[in-house]
Amino acid sequence: MIIGIPKEIKNNENRVGMTPAGVCELVAHGHTVYVQHAAGEGSGFADGEYIAAGAEILPGIEDVYAAADMIIKVKEPIEPEYRLVRSGQLLFTYFHFASDRALTEAMLASGATCIAYETVKGRDGSLPLLVPMSEVAGRMSVQEGARFLEKPQGGRGILLGGVPGVKPAKVMVLGAGVVGRNAALMAAGLGADVTITDISLPTLRHVAETMPKNVKTLYSSRHNIEAELPYTDLVIGSVLIPGAKAPHLVTADMLPLMRPGSVLVDVAIDQGGCFETSHATTHSDPVYTVDGIVHYAVANIPGAVPFTSTLALTNATLPYALLIADKGWKEACRAESGLVPGVNIVDGKITFKAVAEAWEMPYTPLGL
Repeated sequence: MIIGIPKEIKNNENRVGMTPAGVCELVAHGHTVYVQHAAGEGSGFADGEYIAAGAEILPGIEDVYAAADMIIKVKEPIEPEYRLVRSGQLLFTYFHFASDRALTEAMLASGATCIAYETVKGRDGSLPLLVPMSEVAGRMSVQEGARFLEKPQGGRGILLGGVPGVKPAKVMVLGAGVVGRNAALMAAGLGADVTITDISLPTLRHVAETMPKNVKTLYSSRHNIEAELPYTDLVIGSVLIPGAKAPHLVTADMLPLMRPGSVLVDVAIDQGGCFETSHATTHSDPVYTVDGIVHYAVANIPGAVPFTSTLALTNATLPYALLIADKGWKEACRAESGLVPGVNIVDGKITFKAVAEAWEMPYTPLGL
């Protein structure tokens, strides 16, 4: 198979779809890999490393899309890339279709096959291609939240961990999945007073048994969230319904409950956001304020640490990329059933139910 690795063009997205080590494996399996010039530079990988791994370097993004049977990326195509995607081509990347109607319509019109990292399932029901970036985003959410709590950044001017004689900040994490657990662990490690919420009692029990003593659990309900907000300095939203839009757990009418300069970090923004007042921001312009509350809603948080993120992502995606390249996507789905829910769009049809429901479009079950 001919595989293309284009340079990411989303704002401040420095990750790349495959490391040189990953390319080496694909080439060893007999595949041709084209990498766009400078695609890996933002992650610390020079063209020469890809050449040494067996790839060929192409000068422009148009060249890569035109040559490749399968495109391996990090983030969804954005508007300048829509025209480059062609019928019969396979795209393997994060898509988050349920939060972007224009992208959904463009990929339907292209006739391409779109396999979304975020909905591929492991045999244990996990989301193995989402986990590594969720780990990074969860840890970074605390790092960014702590920064924007600083007064020069518009925050309350509170140190997350406090100091002897001064209480630490209060952090509430909404959702105890991979993002939430990593966020809670980081906040606890910095000495914050952490509360983590979820609707799953088994999950909360597990968190209570494994987390440090400065992490408390709370059943997630509107009443409980409202009761916590007046005393909370940093709220991290990490709710996920795989492939579907995130629910709004903090609504606009709740913001006056919070103290001015408090911070909301919406890690769920890729799926539409779990705060009603959220809209996507970028690393170059990451925050805005509503009713005195600082909102951080960068849609590609792990892109700020691309060396770590690219290595972690390739570790997870490479086995699936090899399987798809070796067998073709249909045979790969037969061999690995967890790939089936990853197939979101095929030949102008939506094959993932939550995406169809999000936009009230026809749903076509995947037929192999």
